Amino acid sequence: MADSVESKALVKLPVSKLTVGMFVTAIDREGLVKVANAGQIRHRDAIDKLTKNGIKHVWIDVERSAEHCGLKPVQPPKPVVKKAQPSREKSQQKAKKLIVEAKDLVKKVLSETFEGKAIEVAPFEALADNMIETALLDADAMKCVSALRTKDAYLLEHSINVAFLLVTFGKYLKLEKDTLRQLAVGGMLHDIGKIKIDNKVLHKPGRLTPEEFEHIKLHQVFAIDIMRETKGLSNISKDVCLMHHEKLDGNGYPGGLKGDELPLHGRMSCIVDIFDALTATRCYKEAMSPAAAFKVLLSLTPFHLDQALVYEFIRCVGVYPVGSLVELSDGRIGIVWQATNRDALHPVLKCFYSIKHKHYTEVAMVDLLKSDLHIERGVSPSSLDVDPSPFY
Repeated sequence: MADSVESKALVKLPVSKLTVGMFVTAIDREGLVKVANAGQIRHRDAIDKLTKNGIKHVWIDVERSAEHCGLKPVQPPKPVVKKAQPSREKSQQKAKKLIVEAKDLVKKVLSETFEGKAIEVAPFEALADNMIETALLDADAMKCVSALRTKDAYLLEHSINVAFLLVTFGKYLKLEKDTLRQLAVGGMLHDIGKIKIDNKVLHKPGRLTPEEFEHIKLHQVFAIDIMRETKGLSNISKDVCLMHHEKLDGNGYPGGLKGDELPLHGRMSCIVDIFDALTATRCYKEAMSPAAAFKVLLSLTPFHLDQALVYEFIRCVGVYPVGSLVELSDGRIGIVWQATNRDALHPVLKCFYSIKHKHYTEVAMVDLLKSDLHIERGVSPSSLDVDPSPFY
């Protein structure tokens, strides 16, 4: 049945002018005839099919067509209004509040899931949006706060840190905001299956026996069941939960996925999960410095981890990540405080201790772009005789 053109956004085009990305809303047979399967052209096959069916012209919805089709008028750029950047102190307070909220939510959901209740995804999505916003406003503040670790809260801190690292890495890889949200939700839930693991095995202060390791691996089997019962959880979030122990050579678990069966976000989760575990203090091991953890990641390529992606991750995080500890050439210890828009070797440091004299110093901010000092090495917190946490 013929219909009149109701929208100024519709244009009539010959089939020969169609390209992938255009949104076909109707065909033209002596007027506009709406079609049941209106939609964006994904493949050339769809255009060939129209030609074979004798269709000469179609109606295209300009607004719903892809940008690259060149149908939309070029809008003059809007004047950029720069938002006032919050102070580092305010950013730091906001980041601390966010991490407390995240820990509380994960703790609550772990408890409820243990009792058999289904996971509600919406609170995690809201938290993920706040995490992304904080990362965009002041990533350095968030990185500093997330670098603070305690031995008795590993599962909670690890879940939050994996989420934030996935957001940071995804932002570096220029992934869309919606994808960042799904990565963050997956990161916060990625170890949910561990609630059903025997606590004596989960927190054992020593090497696991082969039988205990097989028991630990069951957390992924439990996660499959939990994911199945979770409504509204995206496939990307599920993949982060279920793929972070897979290996490119197929020797991982729970699915034994191999090569291209592991999508980008699955490969990212493998790297991030290992890095955060290595740089965390655990009941049975001290934290590694980021530099030492990078060496471990590289040693796991190319059979376990994606080598090109590991190098991208190292570039993203930086040789001396914000929140990590370094020793300066004058013997002082400092927290890497600010690195955004700087090269890896010249961050701003917050110095508070002297290894040479073995005592606290007056807290001083040292900008290595304006100083003759340089970083000697990265330092793990466990190698110090003092607790650096009050200075974060």
